[in-house]
Amino acid sequence: MFIKRDISSKIKRLQDQFPALILTGARQTGKTTLLRELFPNHTYVSLDIPATASLAEREPSAFLAQYPPPVLIDEVQYAPALFRNLKSVIDSDRDQNGRFILTGSQKFTLMKEVSESLAGRCALLELETLSMQELGTDGQEYRRLHPPGSILVRGMYPQLWKDRTLHSEDFYSAYFATYIERDVRQILHVTSLRDFDRFVRACAARSGQLLNKADVARDVRVNSSTVGEWLSVLEASKQITLLEPYFANISKRLTKSPKLYFNDTGLLCFLLGLGEESVFSSPSIGAIWETFVFSELRKSLLHTPRASCFFYRDRTQEVDFLINVDGGVDLLECKWTEQPDQSDGKSIKKVREILSGERKAIEVGRQGANLVVCRAPHTYPLESEPQNSSRSPLRAISGFELHRR
Repeated sequence: MFIKRDISSKIKRLQDQFPALILTGARQTGKTTLLRELFPNHTYVSLDIPATASLAEREPSAFLAQYPPPVLIDEVQYAPALFRNLKSVIDSDRDQNGRFILTGSQKFTLMKEVSESLAGRCALLELETLSMQELGTDGQEYRRLHPPGSILVRGMYPQLWKDRTLHSEDFYSAYFATYIERDVRQILHVTSLRDFDRFVRACAARSGQLLNKADVARDVRVNSSTVGEWLSVLEASKQITLLEPYFANISKRLTKSPKLYFNDTGLLCFLLGLGEESVFSSPSIGAIWETFVFSELRKSLLHTPRASCFFYRDRTQEVDFLINVDGGVDLLECKWTEQPDQSDGKSIKKVREILSGERKAIEVGRQGANLVVCRAPHTYPLESEPQNSSRSPLRAISGFELHRR
């Protein structure tokens, strides 16, 4: 079963405008499946096969002669030397677009090679796990048939939705073992996989929280520089995202701690040892829900030009997500409840007042939305329309329907 992805039209458009296109994303997000569906006439070759990767790395000219364009090259990060030859081939006929479609699961490695060899010659896109919008009615039906929190535990990797008989615990157990054995060893050459395993689980316990590297280092019994290096690995392989705080003065963002989020709640719940029966009563459920909401926001904002997401925190007030888009500022607070009330949005009101008092942060393009993101079955107002029309009313919205906000 092929699940249509929202990014498909953008991929098709950009491959008509650039000689090469690179699609990055975590393992098992469906990069290869999507691209083979979109480009059935491209020759396919995977550098996951060691012998093929060795040929591409040691004899890139011979490799490209054996697999001439149009070609789809999977996991291209395993042959960094190939990029220089790709540049030469592209420059020999610069006006011919769509010849090379590339995938990779290690974005940092790819970006280094792209900046050195393919700058201006390729489009770079990122594929996330499935969104609720992409699941459509399947997602609604699954929620109807399963207990609360089951989607959080199952996660959004495509294989779990193509094969409903596949147990999420079995999938994530194999996924995590493969991830450590392949990506971690490839990027870092970690000598103690046991330490790295403890590190990942320590990060899982902090999803949705401010990142304190010293605190993580103390729990894992490694130094802070090692924690920083390992965090870069989790980011490079698209397992986590670090969300920066919002300040009207941009330079201040660089001096404050970000919040750490796992990119998929299925893997997060697996690392926390939670199943469908235990997740609902877990003390971590609020953080898991916030992680899910951020995942949905991230996916929707990928297709929103000039949109940016932060969190807001000062000495007295905090709001989970602040989104700059269309000249306005949306404020979102996450609550694991089906029936929120006005008190659940009190921090939104106070932060809205603070932002309105800062000239640089006043919305100029539209009224900013004020949303309590919860498990309500539909969107509804939590207060009547304010007499001051410069502010939107506080509303409850389902976290499973954020794409409709």
